[in-house]
Amino acid sequence: MIYLDNNATTRVADEVVAAMSPYYTAVYGNAHAAHRLGRRAHDAVEAARADVAALVGAETEEVVFTSCGTEGNALVIRGLIDAPHERTKIVTTAVEHPSVLTLLRALEQRGLIELATVGVDSSGAIDLDAMASAIDDRTLLVTVMLAQNETGVIHPIAKIAEMAHGRGALVHVDAVQAAGKIAVDVRALDADFLTISGHKFHAPKGVGALAIRRGLKLTPLWYGGGQELGLRSGTEPVPSIVGTGVAARLARKHLGDFDRVRALRDRFESSLSGVEIHGSSQPRLLNTSNLTIDGIDASAVLRVLDDAEICVSGGGACFSGKTEPTATMRAMGKPAAVRFSMSRFTTDEEVDATLSVLAALH
Repeated sequence: MIYLDNNATTRVADEVVAAMSPYYTAVYGNAHAAHRLGRRAHDAVEAARADVAALVGAETEEVVFTSCGTEGNALVIRGLIDAPHERTKIVTTAVEHPSVLTLLRALEQRGLIELATVGVDSSGAIDLDAMASAIDDRTLLVTVMLAQNETGVIHPIAKIAEMAHGRGALVHVDAVQAAGKIAVDVRALDADFLTISGHKFHAPKGVGALAIRRGLKLTPLWYGGGQELGLRSGTEPVPSIVGTGVAARLARKHLGDFDRVRALRDRFESSLSGVEIHGSSQPRLLNTSNLTIDGIDASAVLRVLDDAEICVSGGGACFSGKTEPTATMRAMGKPAAVRFSMSRFTTDEEVDATLSVLAALH
């Protein structure tokens, strides 16, 4: 099996699995229990919090553990609008993750927010003039992802944050796809909130984190025992949090490996003929290649690759044997595409095998 779908999820690193194991069988105390076993679990959670904070350039006390990026995004958006505010406008882009766009549209339909959605051009670049016009004195929050999950296009967050803060608005950055692939620094981005998810950088599924600028407040999505600064009540999944801390430490250590991944990605793209690489004129994640092959429907490409036991990602729902373009591809004016996303574990041999299968399509 060749796995080139790392923007969807990643394999858990061996070091992460090894680090998690004792917290299932030996150090299994509740992290909020007062006894020795609980204190050991609590200390492990706090050590992991420090490692995750270092990954995104935050202070340890600013990091709250969540279950995933979707929950982190919802905690920011719902946590702001559930508190009394004179401002009710939220500005976002047409290429955000469904966990942001679907939630915002539902809130708009319920009359809870005013929503402004800024478009992108055919290369996936945000229309910054339209962004500046959309942000006004009614704007509560601007929410923009750092790296687009389908194309890998990296957005100019610091510029957008300057626009937002200049009008008194807050800034949320969905950095789920970026963390572990490029350097992420919440201070350099000037973000007030930043979301990540562990399973995108070789941690287990079911754990993520949200960095909240010191001094800012959110309303919890639910109430209970008051864990995670009172924002996410419920017993912490200590093994998964420990694993995420180790994965964050490994991600920082291996960030330079993505120069090799970029060389693999670039060689992959340069070896293809009759293709359009979406977003290639913009700064991109070093591991991502989103493309369409001239004259061949994306669904056919996916079937051939799957038959060859090569895992990649395609467009949206399939109707009548053809894959429909995703919302991101539609926003860019592009057809359905196929996404290849590599990791530091991807090999030259796997890329060569994939190229051989694609060559046989013509």
